[in-house]
Amino acid sequence: MALEHAILVSLLEQPGSGYELARRFERSIGRFWTATHQQIYRVLGRMETDGRLAVELVPQSGRPDKKLYSVAEPGRAALAAWLRQPVEPETVRHEMAVRIRAAAFDDPAALIPEVERHRAAHAELLDRYLTGEQRDFPDLDALDTQQQLQHVVLRGGIEFERMTLAWLDDVLATLHRLSN
Repeated sequence: MALEHAILVSLLEQPGSGYELARRFERSIGRFWTATHQQIYRVLGRMETDGRLAVELVPQSGRPDKKLYSVAEPGRAALAAWLRQPVEPETVRHEMAVRIRAAAFDDPAALIPEVERHRAAHAELLDRYLTGEQRDFPDLDALDTQQQLQHVVLRGGIEFERMTLAWLDDVLATLHRLSN
């Protein structure tokens, strides 16, 4: 997947300025596709130039006009073509897993604080996901197609964090056992 596809999806969900799009990446899309503000603005410019995005200039008092981006027909066609292409299962680069294996050649207890830090970060993210689920999807029976698909992605994130927490608990138990 390219950043262009993530931008097309986000703008189809809701048109917005480059700033608004960058904020969406920070809040939600960025959990599964990251991009810096600079990358987003560069790709927006390229997609505007090649006709995949339409731009409306919105006047602002005392500031330059705001560019409001939406997906043009060539962008919809590009997304539809991409959606129909096969996707290979993803491989994961997991530095923590390599560090855990490396602990066999040093003091396993030395890794405990770092694993605890990771566990706290994943627990915090799970809490944010669960809070967002309650806020954004209070009535699961009333969800439209877009909301159902957003919710299923969120549920995947929730389950991933739960699995990660269970695994980190197992890692911590193993490190503590090996340290005694």
